[in-house]
Amino acid sequence: MPLQMHEDFINHAKEILRQDNRLLGLLVGGSMITGIMDEYSDLDFIVVYEAEFKEEIMNQRIPIAEKLGNLLAAFTGEHVGEPRVIICLYGSPPLHVDIKFVTVQELEQRAENPIILWERGSEISALMQGTSPQYPYPSLQWIEDRFWVWVHYGATKLGRGEWFELIDHITFMRNAVLGPLFHIKNGELPRGVRKLEVHEGEELEELKETIPGHSAERCYRALKMTIRLYKRFRQNSEGLEYKREAEQVSISYLESVYNKQ
Repeated sequence: MPLQMHEDFINHAKEILRQDNRLLGLLVGGSMITGIMDEYSDLDFIVVYEAEFKEEIMNQRIPIAEKLGNLLAAFTGEHVGEPRVIICLYGSPPLHVDIKFVTVQELEQRAENPIILWERGSEISALMQGTSPQYPYPSLQWIEDRFWVWVHYGATKLGRGEWFELIDHITFMRNAVLGPLFHIKNGELPRGVRKLEVHEGEELEELKETIPGHSAERCYRALKMTIRLYKRFRQNSEGLEYKREAEQVSISYLESVYNKQ
C-alpha cells in the first residue's frame, strides 16, 4: 500500500493536472498495482493527453512536472529507451517519480494495466477494457545470436587486464540475460535482476558467483559461471538455433587467454 507521502503527492498531482484541459487522465503503474509499495518505492505516473497537443506537451513536460511539487532535479529518459518519460526527484522528503506522457492511442501498447487515478470522460477506461497489456519478453534467439560474441569480448578484456571494463561487461550479461531467464524459469516477469534476492537455492548462490572482483582469476570465474548458467537456462528451448561453432570457439579462446595469465 502507498505510504502517506505517496498519497499526498498523488492527491496534489490530481488536483493540479485536472486543471489543464489538454490532459485526459493520470494513471499509475509499477509496485502500486501489486500493492507491495514501501518507503523506498517510487511512483510511476502516466499522464494522458489529447493527441492534437503532442508537440506542445512534449516541449512542456518539465514545466508540467514542476507544478506537482518541489522539483529538485529532472531529466528525460532516452538512456532507458523512453524519451517520453521525465525522471524526477522531488523533496523534501525525497521522492522519485517517473512521469510518462502519452496519448490515448499510445496507451494501447503497454506492459501492464495501470491504475486510473483520474480521467476526464471515459476514453481511457474504454481503451483499457478493449485492449490487453503485453509485457516484453526477451527473444532467446536474439540472446543466443549475441551471447558468444559477448563471451569473446569478455575474453579480450581479460587478456588485456581491463578489469573494470570486464566487470561492467559481466554485469551487463547478468542484467540482460541471466536475470530475465532466471525470472522466466520461476514463472515471473523478466524484470532484469529486480528482487532476485527473494529466491533461495543453489541457482541463486551460483548467480552470486557471477559477481566478479577486480582480478584475472575472479573475473574469469565469474564469466565461466555466467556461461554455465546461460547454457542451463537455454536448455529445452523449442526452436532455438544453437550457435555451436561460435560457442566452441569463444569458450576455447577464453580458456587460452586465461591460461596465459
